[in-house]
Order: sequence, then C-alpha cells, then structure tokens
Amino acid sequence: MNKRRFIVVVLDGFGMGAMADAAVVRPGDETAGTLRSILEDYPDLYLPNLEKLGLMNCYGKDSNRMKFNPDANYGRSELRHFGADTFMGHQEIMGTNPKKPEVQPFQEKVDIVYKHLKDNGYKVEYKEKDGLRYVVCEDYVTIADNLEADLGMCYNVTAPLDYCPFEKELEIARCAREVVTVGRVICFGGTGNNMQDLWNAEEVRDGKFIGIASAKSKSYEQGYQCLHLGYGVDKNVQAPTILTRNNIECTLIGKVADIVANDMGTSISCVPTAECMKLTAEAMRKMDYGFICTNVQETDLAGHSQSTTEYKHILEIADEGFNEVLNELTSEDVLVVMADHGNDPKIGSSRHTREMVPLMIRHGDLKGVNVGLRKSLSDVGASVCDYFEVEEPDNGESFWPLINK
Repeated sequence: MNKRRFIVVVLDGFGMGAMADAAVVRPGDETAGTLRSILEDYPDLYLPNLEKLGLMNCYGKDSNRMKFNPDANYGRSELRHFGADTFMGHQEIMGTNPKKPEVQPFQEKVDIVYKHLKDNGYKVEYKEKDGLRYVVCEDYVTIADNLEADLGMCYNVTAPLDYCPFEKELEIARCAREVVTVGRVICFGGTGNNMQDLWNAEEVRDGKFIGIASAKSKSYEQGYQCLHLGYGVDKNVQAPTILTRNNIECTLIGKVADIVANDMGTSISCVPTAECMKLTAEAMRKMDYGFICTNVQETDLAGHSQSTTEYKHILEIADEGFNEVLNELTSEDVLVVMADHGNDPKIGSSRHTREMVPLMIRHGDLKGVNVGLRKSLSDVGASVCDYFEVEEPDNGESFWPLINK
C-alpha cells in the first residue's frame, strides 16, 4: 500500500505581486513584487524544480530561463489576515479565520497590563525611560514593545532563563495576553544572559515605543526558547490539532514548529534551508500516513536583509532540496509549495510586503489544473482536513475536490 501524506512547504516571504488592497491596507506595498525584484537583478535565475511545479504559471509570465509549464497544477492565494505577518500567515494556513488586531504602542496598555498582573498576584513594577514606561514582573520578566516587527503590532515578553524558568515567563505572558489586542505577544528568553544585558538592550523608537531589542539582549545566544501568543488564535480549530485528535500524524519543521500549536505531534525547530529540506524528506520516509508542514525561513531573512543576491542563493538551495522531497512522493501524496506573504528586497524597507502567494501543487499524475485565486491561505488547511476526511478547520474552502482526480 502506498504511503499517503499531505506535505506543505512554505517559502517564507516569497510573494508573487501586490494584493489589490495593498495601497489601502499597507501603503507602500502597492508596488511590491518579490519574485519580480529578484528576476530584475538576476534574469537568468534558474530553479528547475520550482519551474516544473509551476512557478512561472503562478507568476503569470516567463523569465529568461524559466517557462510556463502546461502540466503544472497551480494557483495563487490572497492573504486574509491583516497586514503581512509570518505568525498570522501560518495560523491562517492552518485554518484560522484571522481577527483584525489593534495597532497600539505599549504605552496605551501599560497601566492595564500592570493592573491585570497585580490583580493576579504577581509582583509588578514600572521601568521608565524618556517619559515612556514598561512593566517588569517578578523581577526578571519585561513586558514592552516589540521593536523588530511593525511598531505597535506586537509586544515582547523577555526574561533571562537562568533566573526565571520559561514556564513561569510563559504563564506571565499568557496573563498579559488576556488584556491586549495587538497581533502577537511574543514570549522568549535564553540562558547565559542576565538583567543587565536586557537593560543594555533597552531602546526607544519614534518617541512613543519602548522595548528590549531582542538581538541585543543576548537571548538568542544559548538556551533560546520562544512561543508566540496570537490574537484570536484557537489551536483547537486548526489542522494540526484536528488531525492529531483523530490519530493522524503531524510533523512541523522549521519556524512553523515555533509558532503553530502541535501539542500531540512532532515539532522540529530549524533555520538552515538545506537542513529544513533534508528533514522534510526524512520525515516523509518515516511517515506512512499524515501531514508535514515545513517553513523555509531563510527566504524571509534574505528579504529582510534587502539582498536579492542572498534571496537568489537561498532559493537555489531550496530548489535543490526539492530533489529529495519530490523523489519521496507517492501517487497518493499531495505536495503544496507556497508562501505566507511577500518580502520584496527592493521595496526600500526591511518589512514584509502584502502580496499574493504561489500555490504549486503536485498530486500523482494530475496535470494542468488551475485552482484559481484563493481568497485565504486557510484554503490549504481546509484542503488538508478534507484530504484526511476529518472535521473542517475554522476557515477556508478546500481545493481537494479540484485535484482529487
């Protein structure tokens, strides 16, 4: 009997052109085009596996070396979540119907968070700089603005884990999450650092945002742990929880392992692209029946670095990694290669871009099927659940009937 798996590979930040609403929802993104920008600088870029899977079909035109494939199964998807966010993009992929978060400097919530923590029995104090305040809880846990994402979209909860166990920090983060409506509360920390390292990383931005700059806090250097707490995210109506609740294996690889709940499955954190692709093939060999989702994060990091050279390099590594993945496919398997948003390295900033994303689909001998422009990334999660004949997730319209031929 053939193995039967549904595999999703997310090339993080690999957009196919601005969404129609970009000028309104995310001004400045209306000119975005991640793949276009890479091809402008590298017109002879050649990604043979992605070309066969239908990359240029998704893009809408040929390049110098890559052509439309009449046998490819493909489509594109819009983003339903507000903005262009990796965390919410992956929640959406898994079947969440995104709620629109508020954009608020932590200053607008600092007193509410302080009071809620104190009312729940925690020791709480304010820390102030340049007239801006944030919260320190239980001596070692800071709660303040995230300075890496779009300002006002996320709050960070940071602690040195030699002094405060991650479990306790996470308990505090969950308490703060109860009274804030920004997109994410990100709870993280590492070992080997201390509170002085956090104070040294304190920064003020634009006169109204204050936080601990995560890269300067030394949290990443050793013993790093992290969990993202999203607004309006319920793991119980997402594909991984639904599948594992039905005794169907679920393996998450790469950044998706850090940001999507998979309590009863296998989650493998990983960043290097070649390793992520290798782990995907290994997971396929071990799994007879189940779901695998891999996030290739380094494409997104290349976009953040505003380097088409680095982006091209990572795409070539990923494309080579598909050799092994494609060789493992059975006639029953479904492979979807997609993205979660754009990250145009030539847009003039290091932030994500609100772009449509590709859907490249391989299933047995199926050829030439266009699943159209999907209105939500959740159509992937809905298709996964439909494929395994389990209950639907919170959101999404399955395209499994279109490819089940």
